[in-house]
Amino acid sequence: MDAIFLDSISIINPSPESTIRYIYQEKCGNVGPYQILLLGLFGFANIISSLHYFSQTLISFTPSHSCSAPKENFQPYSTSLLACSVIQYDEDLSSFRDYKCTSWDFERESNYESVTTELEWVCDDAYKLAVGQSFFFIGSALGSIFFGYLADRIGRLPACVLSTLTGASGDFFTSFVGDLPWFSFTRFISGLSIDTQYVLMYILVFEYLSPKHRTFGLNIIVGVFDCFGLMICPWIAIWLGNWRSYLWASSLPALGMLIFPVCLHESVEWLLTKGMFDKAVSNLKSVAKFNGRQVEDYVFDDFIKHYSEKLRSSLRKSNDTFMGMLRTPRLRKFTIILLIKSVIVTIAFDILSRNVEGLGISPFKLFSYSGFAVLPGGLAIILFQNRIGRKGMACASLFVSAIITAATGYLVATLDPANYSVLLAIMVSLGRFGGVVAYDAEAQYAAEIIPTSVRGRGVANIHVVGNAFAFFSSYVIYLGTFYRPLPSLLISFVLLIGSCLCLALPETLHKQLPQTLEEGEVFAKGEKWYFFPCFSRRQQTNNSGSHLESANEITKELQ
Repeated sequence: MDAIFLDSISIINPSPESTIRYIYQEKCGNVGPYQILLLGLFGFANIISSLHYFSQTLISFTPSHSCSAPKENFQPYSTSLLACSVIQYDEDLSSFRDYKCTSWDFERESNYESVTTELEWVCDDAYKLAVGQSFFFIGSALGSIFFGYLADRIGRLPACVLSTLTGASGDFFTSFVGDLPWFSFTRFISGLSIDTQYVLMYILVFEYLSPKHRTFGLNIIVGVFDCFGLMICPWIAIWLGNWRSYLWASSLPALGMLIFPVCLHESVEWLLTKGMFDKAVSNLKSVAKFNGRQVEDYVFDDFIKHYSEKLRSSLRKSNDTFMGMLRTPRLRKFTIILLIKSVIVTIAFDILSRNVEGLGISPFKLFSYSGFAVLPGGLAIILFQNRIGRKGMACASLFVSAIITAATGYLVATLDPANYSVLLAIMVSLGRFGGVVAYDAEAQYAAEIIPTSVRGRGVANIHVVGNAFAFFSSYVIYLGTFYRPLPSLLISFVLLIGSCLCLALPETLHKQLPQTLEEGEVFAKGEKWYFFPCFSRRQQTNNSGSHLESANEITKELQ
């Protein structure tokens, strides 16, 4: 998730960020007290995001349960949890009768009251939880569109604050509901902010941070703070004792976002696209002052002149649209594959994060301990992605995740969780690690394949489709009520499909990325499906050179 919008802020300039822009960043200070403040608040936003997103899991844990006897004079004979009925002996009639369960006895973990235990959404009513939770992801898809549009209209910073407060209000109002329609509606409201509250802050940090420090700084902040938020939220839930109190507690920190407009500045790139040059300069002057830098006035005069010309130029010649990616054969293939991969990775990531019950260990503890996988997952991207290539990282992470997930499903089916809880917990943690790496690798890979002229819109649309199909993740988890390993086996199969699809995509490492749809159509043309730069150094150099020649030829034709 870390690199989803790496280039979405480059709205004005269709080429990589210009040297002139870097000069102004250097003058105003790209690593200083302001950037430290910005990263600190970004970390706080990541904690809020973790508490919010994983409330889906923590409010819905379903402990072991058994059917309560309907009458005192009945002697229990056997209980069928799958059929949700109990066979008992009627002393008056001297016969066995099959009665439908109307109440259950739950083995609550640390006396924690979840949605399922309080509202008794189990057995024949288990579908209610899946339905209600699925509306969270419907809200996520629509929220990405709505708040993305709002960010373009009123600015990144106010849209980020409104998005976060909207999601928090959804959590808060969910804590008061007691039936499926209202539960579905409030989860829908909660889901509206799940992507935008993170992405918009990511864009602000990306812009004000030094280019050479971005990959490391952003991944470390996301890894550390997201991991911290994820690991503490189960203990907060246990400490508070019930799902309603947890939703109150998880929504309260969102009020801290109200100080963000006081401490931070609006996106300079957004101000430039709106022609608000004076405000953009004012922001940069404030950053320079905060960082203890002195910048001459003529620098800002040149700044306004340069970007006003860029804005006029971009408005004249930018005709590419996202739908244009579907008009030519190679780009159409890439786009369809990226859409399918986004669906696969998003669903798998959600299920691998939430499917932690029935493994012989407290789901709260397992959820917390396996959350540590987020940090090494982010570090793995930093260490290996530039070594084995984007395609290699995406393909390998999906393949390894598929194997681990399939093995976990097999072990769940064959081993007694009571005796092998540690082994199963390790497998779940490894699966979660693979899910984190696959999610991050897929995000940056998509951003680099999509041409710059439609990159912001393209990545956003692909991300929205992935979130929309995450609607089905609750139903996949629900399949575990029929056969416990079924969700793991199903996800491992689709992860293998995703891994194979990566082979049909081009490598982007060390290559000049496509700027227009025309360049995107010929990008890495002639490259073999089995090409990986870590194994083919010479071919990598040749392909890079041939692409540069093709790009130059296309540029000449367009001119």
